[in-house]
Amino acid sequence: MEIGIGLDATLSLTFEEQAQVAQEAARLGYTSIWTPETSGHDSFQICAIRWEATRQVVPGGLTTGIAVSPVALRTPMSLAMGGGTVSDRTGGRFILGIGSGGLYREDERRALGIKGSVIGLMRDYLTTVRALVAGETVTYEGTALTLRGAHLAIEPPPRTPVHLGALGPQMLRLGGERADGVDLNWCTPEQIAWSRERVAEGAARTGRNPSSVTVAEYIRVCVDDDMDLARRTYVRNMLGYALGRHGAGPRERSLGYRAHFERMGFTQTLERLDEMRNGGASMQQLVEAFPPEMALKVGYFGRAAGAAKAVKSLSQGLDIAIVRVVAARPGVEHVVATLRACRPGTA
Repeated sequence: MEIGIGLDATLSLTFEEQAQVAQEAARLGYTSIWTPETSGHDSFQICAIRWEATRQVVPGGLTTGIAVSPVALRTPMSLAMGGGTVSDRTGGRFILGIGSGGLYREDERRALGIKGSVIGLMRDYLTTVRALVAGETVTYEGTALTLRGAHLAIEPPPRTPVHLGALGPQMLRLGGERADGVDLNWCTPEQIAWSRERVAEGAARTGRNPSSVTVAEYIRVCVDDDMDLARRTYVRNMLGYALGRHGAGPRERSLGYRAHFERMGFTQTLERLDEMRNGGASMQQLVEAFPPEMALKVGYFGRAAGAAKAVKSLSQGLDIAIVRVVAARPGVEHVVATLRACRPGTA
């Protein structure tokens, strides 16, 4: 199993600090550096900055990856252009992950003018982007996308691995059918095993070997000597995913991250927090009400000494475990402290 590091915009790192942290990750033995994408800084450029910095530490630099870019932000061609460029520049040390983001919410699909099913849209994107970075001339008519004679003008073709962000059974099977890998998030080891089964089901549909589909996951880690601060910071981060939007209806709660956490046995706890939230409870009160032992089923918070062991336990069944840094305090030194606590070979 490989161990990567995940850095996001909540860490508020400058470009110079991005390079500093990337170099430290390379020194410590991490094999890859990953970023999610939002509507902020362009993640392809962030990956290029990190790779360039690591070249000074490791010959050829570390692999970088985006996990994931919501497809509503870009067309298939622009994803292929961005991914192909970074792959070409880094000598193939780049992985492009795409996902549906918040498109499971009807209001977001309506706001973006997206019609049809989310699974159909992701099938279209996955099929066309993989073909484009493979150097194919793409003529394709799907449920949401149509391309006629589209071709990525990078020679030789960048052949960038394309991963699919997946939580539910349909998306996991689609990843097994067509993706080079699947990117998981917030999983227990049991959920990783369940996800691999769904990937294998999808692979069987197209006669693929399921072991050819890389399984990666972000594992959140918040390290601080102040255990209570680490707990509060970590749980607040987790609840931003697990609870879902205030006032969401039954259909929305049956999809996305809320459904994902409920599949792992969080239903009663989340329903109790819903009642508190509907009664006017603040986020601070919700954080305090969440059972710490349950939070530790999908990540780690606490002192540095326990971090590596927890990551090892939580990463059973993965091909790539990505330590996603959740910083309890501002400053690059706290990000670096997490890297050192979880460095490969520590546990």
